[in-house]
Order: sequence, then structure tokens, then C-alpha cells
Amino acid sequence: MDTDQLKATLLGFAAAIGVLGLLLYFVGVGDLLRYLRDADTATVGLVVAVTVAWLFAWGLALRTVLGVLGQQVSPIKTFLVFSGAMFNNNVTPFGQAGGEPVTALLISKVTDTDYGTGLAAIASVDTLNFVPSIILALLGMGYFATQTTFNARLESASMVVVGLAVVVVAALVFGWRNHERVETTVVNIGARAGRLAGRYVPRVSDPGRTAIETRVSHFFEAIERVATNPRGLVLALLFSALGWALQMSGLWLAFRAIGEPVSLAAVMFVVPIGAIAGMTPLPGGAGGIEIVLVALLVAAPLAGVTESVALAAVVIYRGAVFWVPVVLGGLVMGTVGAGARASA
Repeated sequence: MDTDQLKATLLGFAAAIGVLGLLLYFVGVGDLLRYLRDADTATVGLVVAVTVAWLFAWGLALRTVLGVLGQQVSPIKTFLVFSGAMFNNNVTPFGQAGGEPVTALLISKVTDTDYGTGLAAIASVDTLNFVPSIILALLGMGYFATQTTFNARLESASMVVVGLAVVVVAALVFGWRNHERVETTVVNIGARAGRLAGRYVPRVSDPGRTAIETRVSHFFEAIERVATNPRGLVLALLFSALGWALQMSGLWLAFRAIGEPVSLAAVMFVVPIGAIAGMTPLPGGAGGIEIVLVALLVAAPLAGVTESVALAAVVIYRGAVFWVPVVLGGLVMGTVGAGARASA
């Protein structure tokens, strides 16, 4: 990690700590500590277990995509690679947008493939993960609608889900129908950025337009291979849906751990929406995701929890979802980095 990236990461974590501090200030620390102290240890252990299972499920989705791209990788290796991917997302600002370029490099090193294929693989998995998350959120929202009247906060959240679904689907359709124009635009932007970097950034050389065209072409070819493989798409979507179900089970178990069970419909609705907050500048969405989850859980009539209860369950759930990938993925990144230095 270079100095500028390290500074950005430290600044991001400082901001996340500040946001979490404000959340604790408004909710209160006393009740939170009491719930955490009295939490059932065995159930908390189950939260950690389903978190590991979630990483394995999404690792299988990555394995499926890599298989479509002609790279045969073992399930254990893709589990470790995806843990590394989540580590990158959790320690870089803007979540996936900041972490995926590093993850693509990790995939290329582990699978001995080119960078464009690695980037296409992880970008495909990210896109596929969006589909079941929105479907599950809409199912939870539909169940809410049959059981209760939406308040203003839930109405706003529902509008975000529906609006995001429409925007992403429209963007994917537009990009697929105009992929040649999109590819040309990306090449033009990349070539211009390469010239500027080569001219003004120390120790950085301009790769040249031909090299950029080749890399971008490989990337779009890989995306097209994934998109036109129905069996691979269905299998990857199933693994993605399983991963989301495991994440939702983690939050549901967290409430049971503190003795305050909630309905599955509540966690189906709030977990995908909380994930949207991962796009904030905060590393891994830390702070932003917690605020969104607590706000929605308190607003959801079928959850019926107080701020302290919601925060205690979210702390257990997010503690597992954030730190398990950081520990596992950190070991992966450290091992791969050490191997790269040894072979240099």
C-alpha cells in the first residue's frame, strides 16, 4: 500500500470512527454494553460461522465466473481470494469501487491470468450480486406492505430500492446494446489519463493507446463471455442468493443472541439496503451501513425494536461481516504479497 493510499485509508477510518461515535452518542452506550455483555456466546459463534459460509458461497460465485472465463480454480482458493476481495473493500474508501482494482490484481496473480480477466471476473460477480439483493429486498418490502402501513422512512427506503433497480437495469441494457461505443469511450478516457499520468506523475510511464485498447478489449470480451453463458449465470446467481441469505441469517441470529428476535422479513428488507451504504467514502461502508441498518430496523413495525436493541444486534452482525474478511483476507493479501516479493 503506497503512502497516498495509506493516508486515504487512515482518513477514511477516522471518519468512520467519528460517524460511529455520533451514533453511540445519540443511542447511548449503557444499554448497548449491557446487551453485548449478556449476549449468548454460542449464538454469536453462529453469526461468525454463517459469515464464513457467506464468504464461501460468494467465492463459489467467483469460481463459477472464472470457470466461464476458462480458469479452473479450487473452491478453497476462490474462498480465500474472495476473502481478499472483501479485505480490499473494507480497507479502501468507496468500498467496491476502491477495492476491486486491487482484487483484480490479486485474481490475476493467484490464477496466473491477465489483469483484464481478473477485473472482468470480479466486476461480473459484483453485478450478479446486485440481482438477488434487490429481489430479496423487494420481497421483504412486499411482505411489509401486506402487513402494515409504511411510514415516511420506510417509504423513502422503498423508493431507493425501486429507483436503484430501475437505474441499474437501464444502465446494463444500455451498456449491452451500445458496448462498442462504451468500449471506445473507455479507451479514449484511459489513453488520455495515461498521457497525463506519464507526463505529470513521477515514475509512471504512459502505456500507450495500443496497450490500453488491448486491455480494454480483453475486459469487454470477458464480460461478454460471462453474459452469454446461461448455465454459468444461473449457477453464479444461485451462489450469490445463498450468500445474501447467509448474511441475512447473520443479522437474524444477532438479534436472537441478545434475546430480541425479529422477523426474517425485516432483515430481508434492511440488509440489502444497508449494503448500498457501502458505496460511501468510508472504508467498507463502516459507520454509514450501521446508521442505515439501525434507522431502518427501528422504523420497521415488524421489527419492533428500540435503538439500543437494534444497535447491539448490528454491532454483533457487522463485527462479524467486517472483521472476519479483514482477518482472513489480510492473511491472504499478506501471503500473496510476500510471495510476489520473494519471486521478484
